[in-house]
Parts: sequence; structure tokens; C-alpha cells
Amino acid sequence: MSKKMIVTTVLVLTVLAAGAWQSAAAQESGAAKAASAEKTLTVYRLDFSLNELEDGKKINSRQYSMNLVGGEANEFKIGTRVPVDAGKEGEYQYLDVGTNIWCQLREHGSDLLLVVRADASNFAPTPEGSQEHSSRPLIRQVKINASTNVALLNKPTVIGSADDPNSKRQFQLEVTATKLR
Repeated sequence: MSKKMIVTTVLVLTVLAAGAWQSAAAQESGAAKAASAEKTLTVYRLDFSLNELEDGKKINSRQYSMNLVGGEANEFKIGTRVPVDAGKEGEYQYLDVGTNIWCQLREHGSDLLLVVRADASNFAPTPEGSQEHSSRPLIRQVKINASTNVALLNKPTVIGSADDPNSKRQFQLEVTATKLR
């Protein structure tokens, strides 16, 4: 009986050892795949420039930057929530005034596709002689929704421009993509 017990114990230990070895091998394989996935992540810095031009001369420029992993989306918002009279006494509605930029960078082999939704708004000067109340501010807004192939890294690329219909001004959204790793 002791031989049977010894043989049974050896078999049980062998099965347990084999299971533990397979589990460890699977964990190592999973860790190797995770490490491999981390190595393939490419990180870019996107530098946006929102330029305002008048008669072809740059009169204002605002800069925004973010880091972005290829294939993922990112967004930033900066601005002010402005209370505006809603028509009934004591009731207000809020307007978001400022800059919002959402973007996604997609890698296709050696090509980079940049998808951007940009919205910039600010208070427009009231026309001379106007009796407009401060509860009804004039808002100037520029929206650019675009996608482009970012062919040249480290080179500025204009991804959209719009003329202001009320002046001789033009707004341009420019991006420079820099590969970080």
C-alpha cells in the first residue's frame, strides 16, 4: 500500500507542477505581449497655433499643446461660462466662450491622419453707436472641423482657415506634430 500511496503522491505532484508551469508560461507570455504593446505605442506632441491675420499680416496668435498617443483622442478646453439674460427676470443661460480643440491622430503605416474639431469664440466689439446691452453680448465664433495627412513631422501644417465675413481678417489653425517616442 505504501507503494501505491507513493506513486499516487508522485502523480498528483507531477500534475500540480505541470499546471503551475503552464500558468507561469502563460503569465510570461502575457507579460511579453504587454511589453511588446507598450513598445509599439508612439507618442506625439501636437502644437496648435490659432492665428488671426488682417490683410495677410499676423496680428494675433494663440498657442496650445498636448501629447497624444497614436490612435487615441484628446481634448482641451479653456474659457469662461458667461451668464446671459434668458428673457425672464432672474433667469440666465450660460454661454461657453473660449477655445475647444478635440483631436485624434491615427497611424496608417508611415502616414499620420489627424482629425480635428476646433471651436474658438470671443466677445466681438459692439458696433459704434449701438445700444446693445451687456446681457446680450455679441460673440464671434470660428469652427474648423477637418482631417489631414500630417506628411511632414516637425513642420507647421495649416489644417483650416476661414475669412471673417465682417472684416478683412482671416483665421488659420495650424498644427505641428512632433514624434516623442
